[in-house]
Amino acid sequence: MPRSTYRLPKIPEMTIRRLSVYTRCLLQLEEDGVATISSQELAERFNLNSAQVRKDLAYFGEFGVRGIGYHVTGLKAELQRILGLDREWPVALVGLGNLGSALFHYKGFTRQGFRIAVVFDDDPAKIGREIDGVPIVGTQDLAREVRARQLEIAIVAVPAEAAQTVTDQLVAAGIKAVLNFAPARLRVPREARLKNVDLSIELETLSFYLAQGNR
Repeated sequence: MPRSTYRLPKIPEMTIRRLSVYTRCLLQLEEDGVATISSQELAERFNLNSAQVRKDLAYFGEFGVRGIGYHVTGLKAELQRILGLDREWPVALVGLGNLGSALFHYKGFTRQGFRIAVVFDDDPAKIGREIDGVPIVGTQDLAREVRARQLEIAIVAVPAEAAQTVTDQLVAAGIKAVLNFAPARLRVPREARLKNVDLSIELETLSFYLAQGNR
């Protein structure tokens, strides 16, 4: 499987995150039949900052047309290319407990081009079976399967005590990017990317605002 050669040097991570927001906005505009839109109109419609939109897009080139604005379909396609969404990404899911099962059935991954190609689990009752046509494989075969399927992205949804070991195995097998849902702070070598999703922290952030608002 060809690897992406696109590099994003010195671009703020928040800019990359906002590109995903812009892409979703453009998808909505395209569905609504909007052909062109200015940065100001885009900002007003989706509660964005027009100056920030222009600044973020300027990292990647000139996309607007004077007097017209942005061509919605063209800009959407360009942002999808920049984000690597112009291809399908096969993904490994490690852990098929309650959280792993919920993540497996989340339709948003597929809509954005991320396809769970294999599930790893240690439960003998699950190993060897399939879920919606996707094989469930024992973690003892993780390295072999990752290499055979040429996977580069993995989702970790295992208990905290197993998360670092699993992540080490994934990276050693060739995984380049890990999305961690385990309640543990993980370490990966510099050549790999790691994103932590701690649901309890997100809830604590919300509780902070509620608590402050009630004082």
